[in-house]
Amino acid sequence: MSKLHIKKGDIVYVNTGTDKGKTGRVVKVIIDKQRAIVEGLNMVSKHTKPNAKNPQGGIEKVEAPIHISNLNVVDPESGKPTRIGRKELNGKLVRYSKKTGKEIK
Repeated sequence: MSKLHIKKGDIVYVNTGTDKGKTGRVVKVIIDKQRAIVEGLNMVSKHTKPNAKNPQGGIEKVEAPIHISNLNVVDPESGKPTRIGRKELNGKLVRYSKKTGKEIK
């Protein structure tokens, strides 16, 4: 399986869907399904039964995963979405912005 261009903690821009144009921080990456959960985006309603944590039960708003092909990493330098490349620096593979050429941590 190939490496993904998105990591946990990245600020990403949504290209398509109902949240198109919005940005958020990646909370979790699901590698085998090639999806990412972004903080505050792609909210869905989830019905929950009453339990010890939530004795009332009811409807909760939860973030749903978004396919990584619909996300672009935001360049920390320019603040705009960019594609990601990889290059070897001092024997390590680092990610860099295709727009500015700067390294992305």
